[in-house]
Amino acid sequence: MPRYSEERKQAILSKLQPPSNMSVAEVSRSEGIGLQTLYNWRNEARQQGHPMPGHNKTPDDWTSETKLATVIETAALSESELSEYCRSKGLYVEQIKAWRANALQGFSHSKPQSLKDKRQQQADRKQIKQLTRELARKEKALAETAALLVLRKKLEAFWEEHEDD
Repeated sequence: MPRYSEERKQAILSKLQPPSNMSVAEVSRSEGIGLQTLYNWRNEARQQGHPMPGHNKTPDDWTSETKLATVIETAALSESELSEYCRSKGLYVEQIKAWRANALQGFSHSKPQSLKDKRQQQADRKQIKQLTRELARKEKALAETAALLVLRKKLEAFWEEHEDD
């Protein structure tokens, strides 16, 4: 059973990623490495946080890490190079532009929005606390009313027994 260095593993795994985007079977044939070994390496790389292509059939099903890696990879390409890249990967230019816009929108969702979210969370917590107190008060009142009704029925039953005597 051969041992592979980390550098060799990374070089082989890079063939699974863009721009090569070779399938596991293709890499297995070209490198002479078993399929299961490649699948294990790919899973290990995913667990370490590296974006690796998976079982997803369409590009819209890709993970956000893979989409971001594609956006970064295509950032410096011209329109014609981007079109060629998209044709080779089975993508549309519009998809990459939408992913880029989503990534930028994530960056714009910054401090002012987070302050607004924090204020809303504080208001929500305060309301939840108030509603919890009100609910507890009403539950106590309901329990007291139920106890009074039970006592009244017992008292009525007690008086009925004494009237019969």
